[in-house]
Amino acid sequence: MATAFSSDGEAALRRELRAAVAAAPRSDLDAFYEMDRAAAFVRDGRFRKVALQFPDELLADAVEVAGRMEAATRAEMYVLGDTTYGSCCVDEVAAEHVGAEAVLHYGPACLSPCRKLPVLHIFGQQPLDVRRCTEAFQELYPEQQSYVVVLSDVVYAHAMGELEQQLCPKYPNVIFSRLVCGDPPGPAVPGEERKFGRQFLVKAAGGLQDYAMFYVGAEGLTLTNFMLTWNCCPFSSFNPISGCGRRETLNVNRALMRRLYLVERARDASVVGILVGTLGVAGYLTVLQHLRELLSRAGKRSYTLAVGKPNPAKLANFLEVDIFVLVACAQNSLLDSSDFYRPVVTPYELELACNPAREWTGNYLTDFRDLLPGACAHVELPPAVPAAEAVPDVSLITGKMRATHLCDPPASQLTPSTTLACRDQTWALTEISPAASFLESRSWRGLEQQLGQTPVSKAVQGRRGIAIAYEDEGCEQP
Repeated sequence: MATAFSSDGEAALRRELRAAVAAAPRSDLDAFYEMDRAAAFVRDGRFRKVALQFPDELLADAVEVAGRMEAATRAEMYVLGDTTYGSCCVDEVAAEHVGAEAVLHYGPACLSPCRKLPVLHIFGQQPLDVRRCTEAFQELYPEQQSYVVVLSDVVYAHAMGELEQQLCPKYPNVIFSRLVCGDPPGPAVPGEERKFGRQFLVKAAGGLQDYAMFYVGAEGLTLTNFMLTWNCCPFSSFNPISGCGRRETLNVNRALMRRLYLVERARDASVVGILVGTLGVAGYLTVLQHLRELLSRAGKRSYTLAVGKPNPAKLANFLEVDIFVLVACAQNSLLDSSDFYRPVVTPYELELACNPAREWTGNYLTDFRDLLPGACAHVELPPAVPAAEAVPDVSLITGKMRATHLCDPPASQLTPSTTLACRDQTWALTEISPAASFLESRSWRGLEQQLGQTPVSKAVQGRRGIAIAYEDEGCEQP
């Protein structure tokens, strides 16, 4: 873990951005980026300013794609050079900086619904050997009456229709999922599954637990997310890059035990940092308010932190925080925090720790929208329990007694805030929050401007190089 806080900065300075091997050939840009469909989307919406969001591996084609789109639509195209959070999410914040009226999102996507701007997803049609994929499926499922749900990475969705034509005549019980960008219209019908931008209808009498899952795509966060969510189903996969099919051997029980250990850490925590990991997914403000209320009623202090993409060095600045909870899209919620100074949990895991009414049922949730009121997995907070009547609980980690009951919400949540008051035609701070009180007790509280107190001096040449090894370091005479 020591390397997370001190590393050779020269490697970062010399790093070059290289296009991925699987990037589209220059002569095939129109098909790979679906230029006709994207241009029709811009013209039909009469958009005059459009933001183009590319992942790092496709940025090499950004200039040419933007030029062709401007020529085809006569609209202004702006390339988003860097995303605020994960590249799978639509960066509405960066798009609004240029006044964009719509976003064209290229590359892999988590398909989380957006709040404001119209979005068109262009996944990039990566090649898939349908014949080899069919052979791998038949090797993994020799019984033709097998109940199987076929899932795929979004970059291979264009080939699922051809794969369906090859498999369905021989396998009558195979179901293919369909991509749905945004929230599908209307309520779900009985037996219908809607998760992670995929939609499919379960026909077996025993429900989804009677099905196996076949995933078309490379190993990564998407597959891990699927396996934890549908942990009752056996998984197999076909990697289009290597052309190999296999039965997935991820120890789901071990992964779930690790996540449940983090739930125990969250129960022991007294100070929780809420990490804002998205500003574009619909409902993120509602879940932030829900988590603040939950932590307040559980007797825990909370800080809301917007740090962009979290990393060990950033989060190590908040030593007073016992544990972090990351509010992000479903694909980026499962952050591996083994290198972090403090653990990072998901909103669902925090609910398991702080909401006595929520029990572990074996179903794992990574989409925070499932926890909101009106959603399929929402659980109301139970009434407050007096401290004298609360059932004591012992931590499985520290062995100490801890409180697990909910208390009444503070008065500040029941009455309008009076923190700012008007005094002599000026606004004055009349109350200090617990977070501000803790900050006042720290010996170092960040940079202070000290306007008018620092003498003005001429600019002089400073040190050159990187902080870990300046060019003139070690040359000074004693």
